[in-house]
Amino acid sequence: GFARDMTVHHEQAVHRAMIEYNRGENETLHRQAYDIATNQQYQIAIMEGWLRDWGLPLTSDQPMMGWVPGGASMLQPDGRMPGMASTDELRRLEAASGKDADILFCQLMLRHHLGGVHMMDAILAQTDNDDVRDLAERMRGTQQGEVEAFREMLTFLGAQP
Repeated sequence: GFARDMTVHHEQAVHRAMIEYNRGENETLHRQAYDIATNQQYQIAIMEGWLRDWGLPLTSDQPMMGWVPGGASMLQPDGRMPGMASTDELRRLEAASGKDADILFCQLMLRHHLGGVHMMDAILAQTDNDDVRDLAERMRGTQQGEVEAFREMLTFLGAQP
């Protein structure tokens, strides 16, 4: 469940990062967006590889966050996983450019990473698989660092988190 849900979570981050890469104006964010897209796409490949190795399908009809005890309580009111942007928020990002894209990207990614950290904490609390634990710990560390970077960038851009 974690591998499937985190793949979906990462896919949205990759999409957001490519929008920022193509439409934002801040060079620091340009590089960060590229790093997020490449790093998370690589992690998607790892998680999909696990599913194949375990003989499991890449998708499931199980509810999002169903692998977490009480996971339904982690979902946003409309059923999105923690930190996932709404369709309207994605449309706004897709339509934005320049500094507006930079600000919205930072705001959305800040929430996205905070939600992802909750998911990583949940799997770390229950997995006994060393590969899963190692990747989740690395993802958690990277995303916590990026959370701070997004907060600093929003301050620099004169925007609220």
